[in-house]
Amino acid sequence: MFLRPPLNVSARLLPPALSVTSRCAPPRGAVVRPLAAAALLACSGAWAQTAPPDGGGDLPPLQLKPSSQLLEKLPSTVEDQLPSYVRGDHVTGQADVRAQVSGNAELRKGDMVVRADRVDYSVAEDLVDAEGSVHINKGGDVYQGTALKLHVDAFQGQFNDASYQFLQTQAHGDASRVDFIDRDRSVVHDATYTTCLRDDSASWEPDWVLRAKTIQLDRAEEVGYAKDAVLEFKGVPVLPVPAVSFPLSDKRKSGLLPPSIGIDSVNGMEYAQPYYWNLAPNRDAILTPTVMSKRGLGLAGEFRYLEPKYSGELTLEAMPEDKLRDRDRWGYSWKHRQSFDSPIGGLGLSFDVNRVSDGNYWRDFTRASKLLRERLVPSTGVLSWGRNDHSVTLVMQQWQVQQQVDSPIVPPFDRMPQLVWRYTPYDLPGGLDFSWEADTTRFRAHNLDGSNHIWNGQRSYALAQLSRSFLAPGWFIKPKVQIHTASYQLDNTVINGQTSFQRTLPTFSLDSGLVFERDTTFFGKDYVQTLEPRAFYAYTPYRDQSMLPVYDTARSDFNFASIFMENSYVGQDRIADNNVLTMGLTTRWLDRQTGAEAVRLGIAQRMRFKDQRVTLPGEVQGTESLSDLLLGAGFNWNQRWAFDSTVQYNQDTNRSTRSTVSARYSPGPYRTISMAYRMQRGSSEQVDVGWQWPVAALLGGDFTPPARRNLPGEGRWYTVGRMNYSMQDNKMIDTVVGFEYDSCCWIGRVLVERHQNSIRSSATKLMFQVEFVGFSRLSLGNDPLQSLKDQIPRYRGLRDGTDSVASRFSNYD
Repeated sequence: MFLRPPLNVSARLLPPALSVTSRCAPPRGAVVRPLAAAALLACSGAWAQTAPPDGGGDLPPLQLKPSSQLLEKLPSTVEDQLPSYVRGDHVTGQADVRAQVSGNAELRKGDMVVRADRVDYSVAEDLVDAEGSVHINKGGDVYQGTALKLHVDAFQGQFNDASYQFLQTQAHGDASRVDFIDRDRSVVHDATYTTCLRDDSASWEPDWVLRAKTIQLDRAEEVGYAKDAVLEFKGVPVLPVPAVSFPLSDKRKSGLLPPSIGIDSVNGMEYAQPYYWNLAPNRDAILTPTVMSKRGLGLAGEFRYLEPKYSGELTLEAMPEDKLRDRDRWGYSWKHRQSFDSPIGGLGLSFDVNRVSDGNYWRDFTRASKLLRERLVPSTGVLSWGRNDHSVTLVMQQWQVQQQVDSPIVPPFDRMPQLVWRYTPYDLPGGLDFSWEADTTRFRAHNLDGSNHIWNGQRSYALAQLSRSFLAPGWFIKPKVQIHTASYQLDNTVINGQTSFQRTLPTFSLDSGLVFERDTTFFGKDYVQTLEPRAFYAYTPYRDQSMLPVYDTARSDFNFASIFMENSYVGQDRIADNNVLTMGLTTRWLDRQTGAEAVRLGIAQRMRFKDQRVTLPGEVQGTESLSDLLLGAGFNWNQRWAFDSTVQYNQDTNRSTRSTVSARYSPGPYRTISMAYRMQRGSSEQVDVGWQWPVAALLGGDFTPPARRNLPGEGRWYTVGRMNYSMQDNKMIDTVVGFEYDSCCWIGRVLVERHQNSIRSSATKLMFQVEFVGFSRLSLGNDPLQSLKDQIPRYRGLRDGTDSVASRFSNYD
């Protein structure tokens, strides 16, 4: 079984290694015995290069130089031509015929070393016969046993009572016999396979082990095949497997992925068995048959492709004859991105199409892809063109709403289509900045009863902006003029009998600011402190817009970015009448060495000289001359601590209208805790806490990150979770709480997840997973690892970043 690999595969490039001038030179101090005249002649040329001119005296010392010849895997043509070396306490034999070595006997050729009490090597047959404490190192893979017969060049033979360990995965095991088929393939009989680290005690047993009648190992394909096998965990058989394949490295391979088993009060017993299909280096697919005891049989498929000019993912899910809904169920997603070269400039095409069979799909199929589990399911297509200062974009967007009776969603407007032209010249004289944007969009929507929306129609607008920035050390001024014109053509007559509307509005703004700096020291560290006062003025005259439809417009969020903007709304259907002045003050502490911001404090407020009359439907006209006060603070004192807050304070009521406060503490790997408090008075008040933390550290014990633990039995418990609590409703909204346990060769995870589906209903899941490191995962319920990555801020997998690229030279004999 395989863990799902990434689609793109990058080659491992080794740095230049060091090698001796002559590859035939023996190790210094080694006892070398000639085996054949051919072997000696093969080395004579290299030795002649370093011999003294007079032919006498000692050889000069060997010179080291950078070389790319130390390859991880030697080509077969090169390996066949390499000489063989033997050494030992006693060496006898006849050149070109046979060599008998006893006492610390060793045979070495290329990336292979054979050691034993006795070695008998026949040159003519290229056959080595070794007995007594036999040890083989082949490219970093190690075999040990009692008796060996092996044809060296072909690497064919038999090894009795053997144990083995692989370099790439550090997996190891025992066998009654190992049959070497060739340099890349072997068959292990009556075998065990595990990645648990062995200790020296006689009673040692691995935490998990795969026992099989035979295991076929293919080093070329880097995959193993076990037959008549059983997986044992803590001495208990947990999974009989008549036939199973597993990886010998992180190379992508076709095979079974870990199954997923779940129990649900609605779906019943659920079993999903994915199969990974490696179609090509740039294409792969996953097929997942699923059985739900109360619903029936389903099939899901995912296809990924990656090309120089395009890439994408296609997901299909289907369940014919759902027994609970008495209908066929299906869903699909297709994401595609592509670029074209053309005589008129660069073209880009992208689309993201998502559809489901019915409005209950999100509720019934919790394993579906993320977008299909949203109640608003978007489908978007974009065709773009760009050349020099011009760009044109054609957009098609359609929404599918998965409705719910007790909390219906008003369907948003589809864009069928939208055409946008933007012109932004970069070489205007006098430091001027100009931009032009023209947009025409066909909007279409339906009411909850399925009838056409009364505001269906066409909107076209153009926006021109001209500005000039005056910059100098310590200050800036930026005046800007905007002209916004829009035209609406509706399909239906509205209250006053009109079907078309026009609106043209100018806007003038002036942005200015000062920047003061001084050197300062805080807690013994050097900083640059800034003081940055800012003034922003905007004016837009009033135009009655109450009869205009609202397609894509909402009031902008009130924050430090929007308070310095000309329009109080985002979108094109409302242009606020403004005569406002915004004043702000910010101070920062910047690290003198890195320029990183350690502290930020800010305050801003908007002063309105005239009441705003333009509103959205249902909004109350604002009459306050002074806006709420915005207060902000951020601290990033070091990599461990981070704090950020924004408070919207109402001076009339002397209390905050909205507040957001967040903090994070991350002192090291696998230790992070984050907290956030969000309040919008009269609407919501929530506390959000997420964490990943070793239990030993909570209890005051010593904690060592997994990357530095290599001893068996040093498992560690971790507590993980995220809790979102509504203080207004006095209940948990979304909760994920669980534990992880990291042993030397397996990781256990247990998680309880609760999500609020609607105002009155919620769903609770229990997820359990055991990951056999380097082999596979067994899960009960949804994948808890994916849930942790999606929901816990800064969560880090227990083995993420701890794997290193294995090299045969790190296990060199």
